[in-house]
Amino acid sequence: MKVYIVRHGQTASNFAGVYNLLEEDLNENGVEQAKRLSENIKDLEYEVIYCSPLKRAVHTANIINIHNKEMLFDERLVERNAGKLSGKPWNTVDREMYWNYYNQEKYADDESVMEVFKRVHEFLNELKNKKYKSVLVVAHSGIAKAFYAYFKGIPKDGKFLKLGLKNGEIAEYEI
Repeated sequence: MKVYIVRHGQTASNFAGVYNLLEEDLNENGVEQAKRLSENIKDLEYEVIYCSPLKRAVHTANIINIHNKEMLFDERLVERNAGKLSGKPWNTVDREMYWNYYNQEKYADDESVMEVFKRVHEFLNELKNKKYKSVLVVAHSGIAKAFYAYFKGIPKDGKFLKLGLKNGEIAEYEI
């Protein structure tokens, strides 16, 4: 099965360089990114869209769903919960460590990288038992990092900061 993962278009938090707010919609640039993405993927063959239920992912999915495929929402595709870091500048903490798989430090009440990866890997393990030939997943950078880990493994240094997707990007994997 082919699995395509798309990161939602840009939000105000992405533009400002702050930790995500869970419920935030696309900004104007994010809408344009999603429109460009819909053009880039119009010839992709996929049977269904799995989507994070967060507003920015749903908005992106609605824009790129030009073939009117069924959309299924899954809580396991929600972005990493930054807890009390939400809305704070990225430089509040060391981002390399924040996205290091082996880092045991808790940043207030945030969700750990291991916790995020565990729920996403459960989703992917369940997905591989379905009979689809190809699916499109619309989610977030942290979820794209978990996909990377699932399909390519954990880097020896545990660093994932640069292994996600940029807004409006797509990656392809094979289960």
